[in-house]
Amino acid sequence: MSASATTPFRDITPGSQPPNDFPEYGSTHRRHPKLPLLRIPQTVTETTGPRFTRAQYPAMIDMSRIGGREAVGERIVVRGRVLDENGRPVPDTMIEIWQANAAGRYAHERDQHDAPLDPNFKGEGRVFTDAEGWYEFTSIKPGSYPWRNHFNAWRPNHIHYSLFGPGFATRLITQMYFPGDPLLELDPIFHSVPDEAARNRLIAKFDIEITRPEWALGYRFDFVLRGRETTAMEE
Repeated sequence: MSASATTPFRDITPGSQPPNDFPEYGSTHRRHPKLPLLRIPQTVTETTGPRFTRAQYPAMIDMSRIGGREAVGERIVVRGRVLDENGRPVPDTMIEIWQANAAGRYAHERDQHDAPLDPNFKGEGRVFTDAEGWYEFTSIKPGSYPWRNHFNAWRPNHIHYSLFGPGFATRLITQMYFPGDPLLELDPIFHSVPDEAARNRLIAKFDIEITRPEWALGYRFDFVLRGRETTAMEE
Protein backbone atom coordinates (compact mmCIF):
# COMPACT_ATOMS: atom_id res chain seq x y z
CA MET A 1 0.00 0.00 0.00
CA SER A 2 1.40 3.42 -0.93
CA ALA A 3 1.93 6.13 1.64
CA SER A 4 -0.85 8.19 0.03
CA ALA A 5 -3.33 5.34 0.49
CA THR A 6 -2.77 4.86 4.21
CA THR A 7 -5.37 6.10 6.67
CA PRO A 8 -4.02 8.55 9.27
CA PHE A 9 -4.83 8.08 12.94
CA ARG A 10 -7.99 9.91 13.93
CA ASP A 11 -7.50 12.59 16.55
CA ILE A 12 -8.57 11.84 20.11
CA THR A 13 -11.68 13.78 21.14
CA PRO A 14 -10.75 16.62 23.53
CA GLY A 15 -11.78 15.76 27.08
CA SER A 16 -11.91 12.01 26.47
CA GLN A 17 -8.77 11.35 28.55
CA PRO A 18 -8.19 12.28 32.21
CA PRO A 19 -5.65 15.02 32.97
CA ASN A 20 -2.44 14.09 34.77
CA ASP A 21 -3.40 16.39 37.66
CA PHE A 22 -7.04 16.31 38.81
CA PRO A 23 -7.46 18.18 42.14
CA GLU A 24 -10.43 16.09 43.32
CA TYR A 25 -8.31 12.94 42.87
CA GLY A 26 -5.77 13.77 45.57
CA SER A 27 -2.87 11.47 44.73
CA THR A 28 -2.56 12.81 41.16
CA HIS A 29 -1.23 16.11 42.53
CA ARG A 30 1.63 14.29 44.24
CA ARG A 31 2.63 12.07 41.34
CA HIS A 32 1.95 14.00 38.11
CA PRO A 33 4.92 15.45 36.16
CA LYS A 34 5.88 18.96 37.32
CA LEU A 35 8.11 19.76 34.31
CA PRO A 36 7.34 19.73 30.57
CA LEU A 37 7.38 16.24 29.09
CA LEU A 38 10.31 15.19 26.91
CA ARG A 39 9.88 13.07 23.79
CA ILE A 40 12.41 10.22 23.91
CA PRO A 41 12.91 8.22 20.70
CA GLN A 42 11.92 4.59 21.13
CA THR A 43 14.38 1.80 20.43
CA VAL A 44 13.67 -1.26 18.31
CA THR A 45 13.38 -3.33 21.50
CA GLU A 46 10.65 -1.06 22.84
CA THR A 47 8.61 -1.09 19.63
CA THR A 48 8.92 -4.76 18.69
CA GLY A 49 9.13 -6.75 21.90
CA PRO A 50 8.67 -8.64 24.01
CA ARG A 51 5.76 -10.59 22.58
CA PHE A 52 3.30 -11.91 25.13
CA THR A 53 2.15 -15.39 24.13
CA ARG A 54 -0.22 -17.94 25.62
CA ALA A 55 2.70 -20.34 25.99
CA GLN A 56 4.63 -17.88 28.15
CA TYR A 57 1.64 -16.51 30.05
CA PRO A 58 -1.12 -19.13 30.43
CA ALA A 59 -4.64 -17.75 30.37
CA MET A 60 -6.60 -17.52 33.63
CA ILE A 61 -10.16 -17.11 32.39
CA ASP A 62 -12.13 -18.26 35.45
CA MET A 63 -11.48 -16.08 38.49
CA SER A 64 -14.59 -17.31 40.31
CA ARG A 65 -13.00 -20.42 41.83
CA ILE A 66 -9.71 -21.84 43.04
CA GLY A 67 -9.08 -25.58 42.84
CA GLY A 68 -12.76 -26.18 42.17
CA ARG A 69 -13.85 -24.24 45.27
CA GLU A 70 -16.30 -21.43 44.55
CA ALA A 71 -15.63 -17.85 45.61
CA VAL A 72 -18.25 -15.95 47.60
CA GLY A 73 -20.33 -13.41 45.69
CA GLU A 74 -22.33 -12.74 42.55
CA ARG A 75 -20.83 -14.59 39.59
CA ILE A 76 -20.44 -12.58 36.37
CA VAL A 77 -19.26 -13.17 32.80
CA VAL A 78 -17.56 -10.27 30.99
CA ARG A 79 -17.13 -10.37 27.22
CA GLY A 80 -16.02 -7.80 24.68
CA ARG A 81 -13.70 -6.85 21.86
CA VAL A 82 -10.46 -4.91 21.43
CA LEU A 83 -10.74 -2.65 18.37
CA ASP A 84 -8.69 0.00 16.58
CA GLU A 85 -10.04 3.42 15.55
CA ASN A 86 -11.60 1.96 12.39
CA GLY A 87 -13.48 -0.79 14.21
CA ARG A 88 -11.03 -3.49 13.13
CA PRO A 89 -10.24 -6.27 15.63
CA VAL A 90 -6.90 -6.35 17.44
CA PRO A 91 -6.03 -10.07 17.80
CA ASP A 92 -3.65 -11.81 20.20
CA THR A 93 -3.73 -9.00 22.76
CA MET A 94 -2.93 -10.02 26.32
CA ILE A 95 -5.28 -8.51 28.90
CA GLU A 96 -4.54 -8.75 32.61
CA ILE A 97 -7.38 -8.24 35.09
CA TRP A 98 -7.37 -7.44 38.78
CA GLN A 99 -10.13 -6.51 41.22
CA ALA A 100 -11.39 -6.57 44.79
CA ASN A 101 -13.48 -9.47 46.07
CA ALA A 102 -17.22 -9.36 46.72
CA ALA A 103 -16.59 -7.67 50.08
CA GLY A 104 -14.47 -4.92 48.53
CA ARG A 105 -11.04 -6.15 49.56
CA TYR A 106 -7.98 -6.93 47.43
CA ALA A 107 -5.87 -10.01 48.06
CA HIS A 108 -2.85 -7.81 48.72
CA GLU A 109 -0.87 -7.21 51.88
CA ARG A 110 -1.23 -3.43 51.61
CA ASP A 111 -5.03 -3.58 51.60
CA GLN A 112 -6.05 -3.25 55.25
CA HIS A 113 -9.74 -2.57 54.64
CA ASP A 114 -11.84 -4.08 57.43
CA ALA A 115 -13.54 -6.60 55.16
CA PRO A 116 -13.06 -10.36 54.88
CA LEU A 117 -10.65 -12.00 52.49
CA ASP A 118 -11.90 -14.91 50.41
CA PRO A 119 -9.55 -17.93 50.32
CA ASN A 120 -11.14 -18.96 47.02
CA PHE A 121 -10.65 -15.64 45.26
CA LYS A 122 -7.31 -14.09 44.25
CA GLY A 123 -8.78 -11.30 42.16
CA GLU A 124 -6.43 -11.74 39.21
CA GLY A 125 -6.91 -13.09 35.71
CA ARG A 126 -5.45 -13.11 32.21
CA VAL A 127 -7.06 -13.50 28.80
CA PHE A 128 -6.04 -13.15 25.14
CA THR A 129 -8.13 -11.81 22.29
CA ASP A 130 -8.94 -14.20 19.44
CA ALA A 131 -8.64 -13.54 15.71
CA GLU A 132 -11.75 -11.31 15.81
CA GLY A 133 -10.59 -9.35 18.85
CA TRP A 134 -12.96 -11.09 21.32
CA TYR A 135 -12.10 -11.84 24.95
CA GLU A 136 -14.12 -13.36 27.78
CA PHE A 137 -13.66 -14.24 31.45
CA THR A 138 -15.67 -15.28 34.49
CA SER A 139 -15.36 -13.56 37.85
CA ILE A 140 -17.21 -12.32 40.93
CA LYS A 141 -18.77 -8.86 40.95
CA PRO A 142 -16.38 -6.72 43.05
CA GLY A 143 -17.60 -4.84 46.09
CA SER A 144 -17.15 -1.15 46.83
CA TYR A 145 -14.57 -0.03 49.39
CA PRO A 146 -13.38 3.11 51.25
CA TRP A 147 -10.28 4.82 49.91
CA ARG A 148 -9.69 7.93 52.07
CA ASN A 149 -9.38 10.40 49.20
CA HIS A 150 -11.84 12.66 51.00
CA PHE A 151 -14.38 12.38 53.80
CA ASN A 152 -16.54 9.24 53.46
CA ALA A 153 -14.99 8.35 50.09
CA TRP A 154 -16.02 5.00 48.55
CA ARG A 155 -14.96 3.55 45.20
CA PRO A 156 -17.71 2.23 42.92
CA ASN A 157 -17.67 -1.43 41.90
CA HIS A 158 -14.96 -1.69 39.26
CA ILE A 159 -12.50 -3.99 37.50
CA HIS A 160 -8.98 -2.97 36.44
CA TYR A 161 -7.58 -3.89 33.03
CA SER A 162 -4.08 -3.80 31.62
CA LEU A 163 -3.78 -4.28 27.85
CA PHE A 164 -0.38 -5.28 26.49
CA GLY A 165 0.48 -4.55 22.88
CA PRO A 166 3.67 -5.71 21.14
CA GLY A 167 5.90 -4.11 23.80
CA PHE A 168 6.03 -2.57 27.26
CA ALA A 169 5.76 0.95 25.81
CA THR A 170 2.29 0.16 24.42
CA ARG A 171 0.73 -1.01 27.69
CA LEU A 172 -2.62 0.65 28.47
CA ILE A 173 -4.52 0.65 31.78
CA THR A 174 -8.16 1.45 32.45
CA GLN A 175 -11.14 0.58 34.65
CA MET A 176 -14.58 -0.85 33.94
CA TYR A 177 -17.62 0.18 35.99
CA PHE A 178 -21.09 -1.32 36.37
CA PRO A 179 -24.41 0.21 35.28
CA GLY A 180 -26.66 1.76 37.93
CA ASP A 181 -23.97 2.17 40.59
CA PRO A 182 -24.95 5.18 42.79
CA LEU A 183 -21.31 5.79 43.73
CA LEU A 184 -20.39 6.78 40.16
CA GLU A 185 -21.77 10.28 40.64
CA LEU A 186 -19.51 10.76 43.67
CA ASP A 187 -16.30 9.20 42.37
CA PRO A 188 -13.42 11.60 41.46
CA ILE A 189 -11.58 8.97 39.42
CA PHE A 190 -14.60 8.35 37.20
CA HIS A 191 -15.20 12.10 36.86
CA SER A 192 -11.55 12.84 36.05
CA VAL A 193 -12.58 12.09 32.44
CA PRO A 194 -14.09 15.46 31.40
CA ASP A 195 -16.23 14.30 28.47
CA GLU A 196 -19.50 12.66 29.55
CA ALA A 197 -19.67 10.33 26.55
CA ALA A 198 -16.12 9.14 27.19
CA ARG A 199 -16.94 8.55 30.88
CA ASN A 200 -19.99 6.52 29.96
CA ARG A 201 -17.88 4.29 27.71
CA LEU A 202 -16.19 3.09 30.92
CA ILE A 203 -19.50 1.61 32.10
CA ALA A 204 -20.14 -1.96 30.99
CA LYS A 205 -23.51 -2.81 29.46
CA PHE A 206 -25.65 -5.60 30.82
CA ASP A 207 -26.10 -8.18 28.05
CA ILE A 208 -28.73 -10.92 28.25
CA GLU A 209 -27.00 -12.79 25.40
CA ILE A 210 -23.83 -13.09 27.50
CA THR A 211 -25.81 -13.97 30.62
CA ARG A 212 -25.72 -17.69 31.45
CA PRO A 213 -29.14 -19.07 32.49
CA GLU A 214 -29.33 -19.83 36.22
CA TRP A 215 -25.58 -19.27 36.57
CA ALA A 216 -24.20 -15.75 35.95
CA LEU A 217 -25.13 -12.27 34.70
CA GLY A 218 -23.32 -11.12 31.58
CA TYR A 219 -21.72 -7.77 30.73
CA ARG A 220 -20.28 -6.38 27.48
CA PHE A 221 -17.20 -4.15 27.61
CA ASP A 222 -15.23 -3.15 24.52
CA PHE A 223 -11.90 -1.35 24.20
CA VAL A 224 -11.13 1.15 21.43
CA LEU A 225 -7.41 1.88 21.34
CA ARG A 226 -7.31 5.09 19.27
CA GLY A 227 -9.44 7.74 17.61
CA ARG A 228 -12.59 9.65 18.56
CA GLU A 229 -14.20 6.73 20.39
CA THR A 230 -11.05 5.77 22.29
CA THR A 231 -11.39 4.26 25.73
CA ALA A 232 -10.19 6.53 28.54
CA MET A 233 -6.86 5.27 29.87
CA GLU A 234 -4.83 5.98 32.99
CA GLU A 235 -1.52 7.75 32.45
